[in-house]
Amino acid sequence: MTSSPAEVVLKLEGVVKTFPGVRALDGVELEVREGEVHCLLGQNGAGKSTLIKVLAGVHHADEGSISWRGQPFAPASPQAAMRAGIATIYQELDLVDDLSVAENAFLGHEQSRAGFLRRRTTSARTREILARLGHAHIPPRRLVRSLPAAGKQIVSMARALSHDARLIVMDEPSAVLAHDEVENLFRIIRELTAQGIAVIYISHRLEEIRDIGDRVTVLKDGRTTAANLPARDTPTRDLVSRMTGRTIEYVFPPRTRKAEGEPLLDVQGLTREGEFADASLAVRAGEIVGIAGLVGSGRSELLETIFGARRADAGTVRLNGKAIHSIGAAVRHGMGMAPEERKSQALLLDEAIYRNMTLSSFSGYARSGFTDTSKERAAAAKTADQLELRPRDVTRPVRTLSGGNQQKVVVGRWLLGGTKLLLLDEPTRGVDVGARAELYQVIHDLAAGGVGVLLVSSEVPEVLGLADRVLVMREGHLIHEAPADEIDEATVLDLVMAGSLLEGDPA
Repeated sequence: MTSSPAEVVLKLEGVVKTFPGVRALDGVELEVREGEVHCLLGQNGAGKSTLIKVLAGVHHADEGSISWRGQPFAPASPQAAMRAGIATIYQELDLVDDLSVAENAFLGHEQSRAGFLRRRTTSARTREILARLGHAHIPPRRLVRSLPAAGKQIVSMARALSHDARLIVMDEPSAVLAHDEVENLFRIIRELTAQGIAVIYISHRLEEIRDIGDRVTVLKDGRTTAANLPARDTPTRDLVSRMTGRTIEYVFPPRTRKAEGEPLLDVQGLTREGEFADASLAVRAGEIVGIAGLVGSGRSELLETIFGARRADAGTVRLNGKAIHSIGAAVRHGMGMAPEERKSQALLLDEAIYRNMTLSSFSGYARSGFTDTSKERAAAAKTADQLELRPRDVTRPVRTLSGGNQQKVVVGRWLLGGTKLLLLDEPTRGVDVGARAELYQVIHDLAAGGVGVLLVSSEVPEVLGLADRVLVMREGHLIHEAPADEIDEATVLDLVMAGSLLEGDPA
């Protein structure tokens, strides 16, 4: 006698969410059963983040229906979603570092009586929840900032249980965890599901999905391309094929120039403990090299170490034969970098466009202790024309520009500085489709002019379309290299998710 399937507690039908110019969710279907781990799979930009924010009450669906435990569900706020029993643990944990474990666990629904906080009661209840999670050793009054990443994740789970959550959404929960910490996370998840709590588990790592998952739903371009697949028995190739192909059109300029000669950038055995190990690569003048890999694979850390923003534990970086150990040395010898977080790491948002463009070459516009502002503006205006910056008024604050034009300002800075090698980390993140094509043309024009380009992107079609050569990075290691025209999207996804081609396929 077989047992009947568990009750469906969450059901989405035809859910649509539109932002200006983007249809982020386009008729999503999803059902989650009581006590199961339902895995949500999809590439970056597939709609996973938007979907969980709809469930969490951050966004509101424009069309379609959502039912939770048999009742229509449209939470007006994150607090309303929590009160209903749906808790979300984001990859970037939303904890308050300067509050205690107990204060974070009950944040927003503090234990009180007659207007006074009941700290002893809060600590006692937190201790009970931590014990339930197998972490009774964490002191409720300890400041969250002193906890390691795994400890902070436990606090986020304690917060979910303090609301008596019946569905917990986990967004890439293993991204910052060591192997033994992942095993402990899985133990906790299994204990929660044994109590009837449902879990939506988002991960790019297929081995995790096979280990912890019951069923899988795949999203692509905001649509459900596969629903309720068995997590342990669906072949890797089938999962990957459901994730590949896009409705967004990528327009890449043709590449005709072959880069030859000695490497402009030569990286040998570069290592940062806990982030990446033994990375070796080369970029020639006029060549575009792309690194494909998942968030957390060490891609950004590798770029920042090459640029001198992080100190290497081992290995060497040479640009035109000159050793690079610091940002100052990198810039001095002709290396520039456009980081992923351009607003916080690369731009002075309230300063004018021309002042942002001349940051790396400012000394060239100074004489006898005074700045030649007219010369600054003229140089920036010429570069703005070259990059087709819109609007061309270089006296405008950078804050007023679109994401694509802000990225052009960052690239323009290094053009003015005479850059020989440009590092690009997620160059089109937050950039609309039309502006992407313009940035792609800028990158290709740079390479055509002899600049070497090393770029990182979460979007595999972007890496394949822009690069001459592709490196694949997984869990801190460069595991594969191939000319871009000799590798396809499905192969790259196999490598970044499974570690080797078709590894982990069920028999």
